[in-house]
Amino acid sequence: MSQPSAPILSDAFDEMPADGNPADIEIPPAIAVEVHRERATLAPSTSGRRIQRWFDKIEAFVSRLSMRDNFWNSICSLIWLPLAFFSGIRLKELDANSFAARAVLPFRRFNRNWYRAMAGGALLANSEIAGGSYVFGICGSDYTVVCKNLNYTFLRPCFGPAVYRMKPREDLRALVESRAEFNITIEMEITQQASRRGEKDKRVGRCEATFHVTPKVHHKLKAARKRATATTSTSTSTSTSK
Repeated sequence: MSQPSAPILSDAFDEMPADGNPADIEIPPAIAVEVHRERATLAPSTSGRRIQRWFDKIEAFVSRLSMRDNFWNSICSLIWLPLAFFSGIRLKELDANSFAARAVLPFRRFNRNWYRAMAGGALLANSEIAGGSYVFGICGSDYTVVCKNLNYTFLRPCFGPAVYRMKPREDLRALVESRAEFNITIEMEITQQASRRGEKDKRVGRCEATFHVTPKVHHKLKAARKRATATTSTSTSTSTSK
């Protein structure tokens, strides 16, 4: 035997005269309890919003801290990006008016292979780290940077510290000022740092890396739309079941 569906608040208002006042209607206790339950289910949790705000503040603080200097960058790398910490790659500061940047990968045991050359995996992986650090350093903590494509060409073995010289194909600062999502391609020339004064660096590889940059506010708006869609679907299914 099927149970009768629960009463709905709109049914009580259908019986109200045209010139009536909704406040004058006596709502049955069963309907009031049902409406209160629906509102509690659909309304976002106050504690959840508070936790999300604190999480956003902490994330922004850590992002700014990682960009302050190499010391804090190393601490954050140890926690969230161990490869960058143990490889020891460092982004060198250049002239603010320059469109190029430089990163140095030290020739340490962690980065070498069995025949005492720089490991190809270290050169390849640190290309993404160098390019991503460069883009993130210009965009700032209000953006997320994700590598979409990476092409590396090995030219010769590297028997010393590797230097990544990076240059964006597009105007990165203009793209950041647009406050929109964009793709940026970074061209890198990887050379072996000269061991003696007067010697030239030897080119050991080339790399092209494409990064997708998104303002963090876009992620929040997308999450809010998903929550709104989920809430609407829940409300519709609840009404249908009744």
